[in-house]
Amino acid sequence: MFKIRKAKEEQPTAAGQVKIKKKSRVPGVMITQYVEVLSDGMSTPDFTRKPIALTIQEGKMAFFRAIVTGNPTPVVTWMRNNGEIDEERYKFTFDSISGEHQLQMPDVCADQADTYKCYARNEFGKAVVTVTLNVIEVGYKKSKAMKESRTEKKLEIDEQFWELLLSADKREYESICAQYGVTDFCWLLKKLNEKKLEREKIFLYKSEFELEMSLKDPKSKIFLFKDGVMIPFDAETEVKHGLKRVGKKFVFSINGVNPEDAGLYQVEIDGVKIFSTELKIPDVDFLVKIQDVNAEEREDAVFQCVLSHPMKKICWMGKNNPVEHGDKYDVTVSDDMLIHTLMVKDCLLLDKGIYSAVAGLKSCSAWLIVENNKDPSMVGKKKKFFLKLQDSKTYTLETSPSFSVPLKMHQSPQRYECYMSCAVTGNPRPHVTWYKNNISLNTNTNYYITNTCGVCSMLILNVGPKDSGDYTVVAENYLGRVECSTKLDVKGKKKKN
Repeated sequence: MFKIRKAKEEQPTAAGQVKIKKKSRVPGVMITQYVEVLSDGMSTPDFTRKPIALTIQEGKMAFFRAIVTGNPTPVVTWMRNNGEIDEERYKFTFDSISGEHQLQMPDVCADQADTYKCYARNEFGKAVVTVTLNVIEVGYKKSKAMKESRTEKKLEIDEQFWELLLSADKREYESICAQYGVTDFCWLLKKLNEKKLEREKIFLYKSEFELEMSLKDPKSKIFLFKDGVMIPFDAETEVKHGLKRVGKKFVFSINGVNPEDAGLYQVEIDGVKIFSTELKIPDVDFLVKIQDVNAEEREDAVFQCVLSHPMKKICWMGKNNPVEHGDKYDVTVSDDMLIHTLMVKDCLLLDKGIYSAVAGLKSCSAWLIVENNKDPSMVGKKKKFFLKLQDSKTYTLETSPSFSVPLKMHQSPQRYECYMSCAVTGNPRPHVTWYKNNISLNTNTNYYITNTCGVCSMLILNVGPKDSGDYTVVAENYLGRVECSTKLDVKGKKKKN
């Protein structure tokens, strides 16, 4: 389905083949038809989703996406203007379910910044889109990092110093600092607070993988590799990488997971790699965090959150213990995998405490407060609810639109990405329109607008001076109309030609 072509290479035109230019419904797509009349059911290639210009920081993953149509099915090829596309630095993927083609550039470099073309060809014609990749170099950070490292070096202190402070009473701080020659107490308290937070969170994010195996020789040495490099692990303390063995089951754990821990892990025994798995860290955040819940004894309590990106499952914690779906808890997720819900059923006084939702490296927490049942006749009984409706009134679940999460103020440098989002509720589902300076953006291809289960977002891929201004989101159904606004301030001066 994929082919690689050198820059400026063109598909040859057969003798007697015509070239008829056609318009696409997608702006920026050029279509050339090779025949004067198309056969029944046949069609020239076209794009239903074209690649979008991308500005990305050096070292990140860059990718272009495209969805094409045509009968027979077009062949998709990629080219760049000033260079070649090779399989070492570029990856080509195709999702047969969504029909999406991708050109991926892992660990993108500055020399890959260029103009790219995506071709879709079949025997009746071709369609082409031109797209630009801009890469932001990060070399300027080196001098800043060197400066910071020199500052840190002056304040570098033995780890034993921090262990003493973390376990000592505040009244002993002065004598410990005198022993180690520390005089900057403002810096000390700030650093000490960071150390406490690190210690509290070290086991919050934990990843595990397990396998079953029988060892012929119980003395066989087990090694763990990450991306081909051997990493140490401890079968007892589990400070960072740990190993637990129960019978034939081996459980490897990674505590204090951070983005650097992503990669390919392999288990080797006596020089033979017997197991491989990949750890991926999802880039996700909470658009709506869980809130404190008050419940009477024997009532059900519900925590709910909304994510910025779909996830099949998140980790729920109750009083620092993992919570799983079962008799006590209901763990559910919406069809679009953005809204996650935890229901604590039949609350008892012992259920009160802090509950947390963990998605990737992000988390949010809230209290469950359980109060004594004030009705003596209901002690020890499940509380039931009865709703008495008056015959003279009609009840409906329909509601007018409202913003549960409004837009926030934004500032962005030129040539960077800018992401805006808000959350809208209402029944019937409100129709949402984005405006910039009172001009509708819903049909403007320079803005990538989505509305998933009430979470409305807009992405500006390459921010420029023209993007400064007032942005408004209007949500309306037949019951009413609401709007919220924000201002985008683009930093930096426009370059003169």
